Amino acid sequence: MSRNIEGKVVVITGASSGLGEATARHLASLGASVVLGARRLDRLEAIANDIRAAGGNAEIAQTDVTCPKEVNALVDTAIRRFGRVDVLVNNAGLMAIAPLSETRVEEWDRMIDINIKGVLYGIAAALPVFQKQGSGHFINIASVAGLKVFSPGGTVYSGTKFAVRAISEGLRHEVGGAIRTTTIEPGAIDSELKHGSAHAQSAAFVKDFYKIAIPADAIARAIAYAIEQPADVDINEIVLRPTVQEF
Repeated sequence: MSRNIEGKVVVITGASSGLGEATARHLASLGASVVLGARRLDRLEAIANDIRAAGGNAEIAQTDVTCPKEVNALVDTAIRRFGRVDVLVNNAGLMAIAPLSETRVEEWDRMIDINIKGVLYGIAAALPVFQKQGSGHFINIASVAGLKVFSPGGTVYSGTKFAVRAISEGLRHEVGGAIRTTTIEPGAIDSELKHGSAHAQSAAFVKDFYKIAIPADAIARAIAYAIEQPADVDINEIVLRPTVQEF
C-alpha cells in the first residue's frame, strides 16, 4: 500500500480498457477507491468485479465524456459512494489518423468533443468539489503528439493534445495552491487508441508504428507517482515513451 494513495478516491474516465483500466487496477491495488466511467458498461462491471474480488473498492457509472450531464453524474457517483473526490483522471481519448486532405470533418469533431471538451467537462464537474474540499488533483492525459505535431495524418489529433496541455497549464496557474494539476504525455502505449483510425492507409501505418508499444501499466505507475507525492509537491508534467521510440 502507498501511504499517500491508500484511501484516496480516484475518478477515471475511459476506464473500460487500456490506460484507464490499467490505472484503475493499479491504484486499487495500492488502496485507492476507484470510480470508473466509460460507455461500455459490461467492461466496467467486469473490471470492478475483479477489483472487488481482490479486496479493493470500486464503483462504476456509464459515462460518455461528450455529455456534461454524464460526467457530472460520474463525479456525483463518487461523492455519493465515498463522500469525496481526491483525483480526477481525464483519460478518455480518440486518435483518428488521416491526412487533412481527406477532410474527415466528423472525425475532427469527434476528437475535439472527446479529447478537448471531454477534459473540460471533467474539470467543470470536479473543480467545484475540489474547491469546496480545499484539495484535489487533476491528471489529464495528453500525448507526445501534444509536444510535436504528428503529421501527416495526426494534425488534428495533435491539435487536441496541444489543447489539453494548454488547458492543464492554465488550470494549474488558476487554481494551484491546494489543487494539483498533472499532465501525462505518453508515447506508444498498448491500448485501444491505435484502433481509432478509419482511413485504411493511416490505420496500417499506426498498426505498424505501435509494434514498439509498451504496456499500459507504465502509465498507471506514472499516475501513481504523481498522486503519491506530498500535498505540497505538484508533478506538473510527465513524458514517457518506449525507449526505442524516436518521435
